[in-house]
Amino acid sequence: MDKLIVHGGTTLRGAINISGSKNASLPILAASLLTGEDCIIRRVPDVSDTNYMIQILSALGADVERSSGTVRINCAEVMDEAPYELVRRMRASICVMGPLLARKGRCVVSLPGGCVIGDRPVDLHLRGLEALGAKVEFECGNITLTAKNGLRGAEIDLRGTHGPTVLGTDNVMMAATLADGTTIIESAAAEPEVLDLANFLNAMGAKITGAGTRRIVIEGVTSLRGVEHTVIPDRIEAGTFMAAAALAGEGVTLHRVCRDQMKAITAAIEQSGHRVEFNAAGDSCTIHRGENLQGVDLSTAPFPGYPTDMQAQMTALLATTPGISVIKDTIFPQRFMHCAELKRMGADIKVDNGTAIVRGVTRLSAAPVMASDLRASAALVLAALTAKGSTEIARVYHIDRGYEHIDEKLLMLGAAVERVKDR
Repeated sequence: MDKLIVHGGTTLRGAINISGSKNASLPILAASLLTGEDCIIRRVPDVSDTNYMIQILSALGADVERSSGTVRINCAEVMDEAPYELVRRMRASICVMGPLLARKGRCVVSLPGGCVIGDRPVDLHLRGLEALGAKVEFECGNITLTAKNGLRGAEIDLRGTHGPTVLGTDNVMMAATLADGTTIIESAAAEPEVLDLANFLNAMGAKITGAGTRRIVIEGVTSLRGVEHTVIPDRIEAGTFMAAAALAGEGVTLHRVCRDQMKAITAAIEQSGHRVEFNAAGDSCTIHRGENLQGVDLSTAPFPGYPTDMQAQMTALLATTPGISVIKDTIFPQRFMHCAELKRMGADIKVDNGTAIVRGVTRLSAAPVMASDLRASAALVLAALTAKGSTEIARVYHIDRGYEHIDEKLLMLGAAVERVKDR
């Protein structure tokens, strides 16, 4: 098992390319199950989550080739049962459910395991697929969905307790592409990753309008074709490196970003006193560390609001920002386990009922810390960049789930980071 050692105190300079979106890649890879023709998907990040999804597709019978960020998938012959040993490793594997059901009329998928950042049920996915005509059965930890007479269009409301469901929207939208009639999804997730999936499906021959809004309309078609597609940039990786540049940088530049998808993240960085300059095309930005810094009040919300996936990283930035900051996570109120580790490094943070109150300290100090989830691990790396001494971060496999070669990219910017085997 690997761990990262971050030697604090170096200044980040230079430029890096942001990888393709992990959260967009996963449902797009799954959507290849909807056709028997070749799908070629570019800029798929080399992270463990996409590797697991490719393993699942291969286990289902797909012919998959991967080279330098490009994945070719042919699903001419696929089975309808996803293996537990692979599905259990990644909650997002649940998004094979919609396309398998639509393509085969039946699918068996294991219930995803528990999540360290709180309850993330699949009931909204199942509600949507049932509305399309699927029969849902539970047995031995598996979900079995059947649609002997095919799926049919319906009006579906996917409103959840903590807002729209992104993967639920993806699942229903994929299933509805081959349903008989028109499907209307109300309270749909509007995240850029949902829009990217819809663009992929439309290129395959689907008829989807409204993606990127709270109301999506899908006119079912009889078949879909193969397609080539380039995945959008990863806005969370871009936001993470924005925060790193604000913490420890001198004019760090990020290429392959999308300004319109990052407005809430950019606004939070700027509100704390730093400067972000985009080029005219909005696909490159330079972050300048500010001199007059201040605390901010943040509340996570579905897109276009501030993303929960950037809450931990912003907490790390604000831990050494003068003043008091208040961070409320309305999506996953339990998602504050990184705070206990930051406190080991000297941060002044109090967490109560889904809200963190952060009083900025002058500097953090190195300590052995442990990552609890993907974004928490990124927060610990950020905090370590300016901490006094060398910080050892255990369970680095969490960060490898969603960041493509993060240690190599930090080294390119001048950080003192090393990956070592944990004894």
